[in-house]
Amino acid sequence: MRAPGLLLLCLLLCPALAGCDSYPVKNIVKSDVDLVADQFIDESRRLVRELTVKLYRRNPGELAKIPGMTIDMRLAQLRATEGPLVFEELRGAQETQALELVFDPHFKGDRVFALVVGLGGMLRHAYGYNDELFMFDTLEPEKLATSAHNVEVLSWKLRSKHRPDGEPWIITSHYHGVTDNLSFERLFGKLIVLQEMMARIADDADYRRVTKVLHAAGSVFIPLPI
Repeated sequence: MRAPGLLLLCLLLCPALAGCDSYPVKNIVKSDVDLVADQFIDESRRLVRELTVKLYRRNPGELAKIPGMTIDMRLAQLRATEGPLVFEELRGAQETQALELVFDPHFKGDRVFALVVGLGGMLRHAYGYNDELFMFDTLEPEKLATSAHNVEVLSWKLRSKHRPDGEPWIITSHYHGVTDNLSFERLFGKLIVLQEMMARIADDADYRRVTKVLHAAGSVFIPLPI
């Protein structure tokens, strides 16, 4: 929850800023880090939306598992859900648990949806489930760095993990042993860089400590701290 002083501060400052039509009043209660974080949040969500569209176009069979479902409907489901991304369709699995469903041979549902719900929910968690930040909000470097690690692991698993018949669980950059679409790697790379950079901005000292632990963890998903 926002601190109650935020509303009071906005009300006190509004008259002074009434003549500044080009300057959003809310920005007066944002630090420089908050303004940067807002851009990072917007960009990370845009990248997840772009990834969603590309994955469904590359894997139309996953979308077809839900009769009548469309890409726009999936995007609308994500936009309409505030806070944690929880869907009965995925048995309530969130974040890293949803990501694990992508590679679960017993899961019969939409693996692309599991991926974007897991990824999108994890990135929301990393920013405290905020759409934007204000001076009373704080960012935790450990959550941001852990999310970057998990995106890297996800990208690696998509390339290296296969079904019993040798086919990928979800088709991305590689198909039938041929690398024919590197745009997926670029998207994952951008997400990794965003989260790593935001972790550094939040607290450089803690970031160095956390990354040592994450490197030791290897190629496994790590739940974000609560």
